[in-house]
Amino acid sequence: MITLSSDFGSPYPAAMKGVIAKRTDARLLDVAHDLPRQDVGVGAFWLREVLPYVPPAVHLAVVDPGVGTDRGAVVVRAGEHAVVAPDNGLALPAARRIADEVEPFRLDYEGGAGDWLADPASSTFHGRDVFAPAAARVHEAGVDAVGTIPGITPATEVVDLRLPEPELTDDGAVGEALAVDDFGNVITNVPGAVLEGQFQEWAEANGVRASVRRTYAAVAEGHRLITVGSHGNVELAVNRGRGDEAFGIDTGDRVSLRWP
Repeated sequence: MITLSSDFGSPYPAAMKGVIAKRTDARLLDVAHDLPRQDVGVGAFWLREVLPYVPPAVHLAVVDPGVGTDRGAVVVRAGEHAVVAPDNGLALPAARRIADEVEPFRLDYEGGAGDWLADPASSTFHGRDVFAPAAARVHEAGVDAVGTIPGITPATEVVDLRLPEPELTDDGAVGEALAVDDFGNVITNVPGAVLEGQFQEWAEANGVRASVRRTYAAVAEGHRLITVGSHGNVELAVNRGRGDEAFGIDTGDRVSLRWP
């Protein structure tokens, strides 16, 4: 299959699907098209959390604030998967979660692209004009044959995005809010293992006190809690409410956790 992820909203993803459908009969799976706009770091986080659950596939991912500039384009092979994306770091966290070893390739869309890129690319919509036809071509050739496709060559240097690491202390941790999901849950980069032994107790996040619980419903409706999300990291939440508002924390903010 080919998966599609972007910050495009609607209707732009339909154009990418149309381009792919003209080139291959691959099954298409939408991951998300409402990724935070132009936020490569948050896009990379969500791809890292979702793509490993997909069977072997070609993943088309576009969060591309540098479209039309001299930023490059890549195909990153990760085991039986390949991620086609702008060279801005978007692909690497997911690729590394999928496979222990990844192999990046440069995608040359300005010359030497051969039969996969028939028309000149626009300067504003590379999702349609570059990445969609490239994903279709990789799918048709097969992930193992990426290096044989005209215009796709091994890359010696690519933009290497690394999600931030937390600092752990004896009585807490200092980290960062990686993302806020649609429920308002604040997902931090602090590993959930730090809460072992703290459940049924309380802790503070940036000075805001909350119960440490394993489930949302373990506190009364409207009450704050600190828990471990499905991603395995510490999460700041509210039962049937928004954790970002209750804790006053948004994506990219520093998160200081402390417990007794």
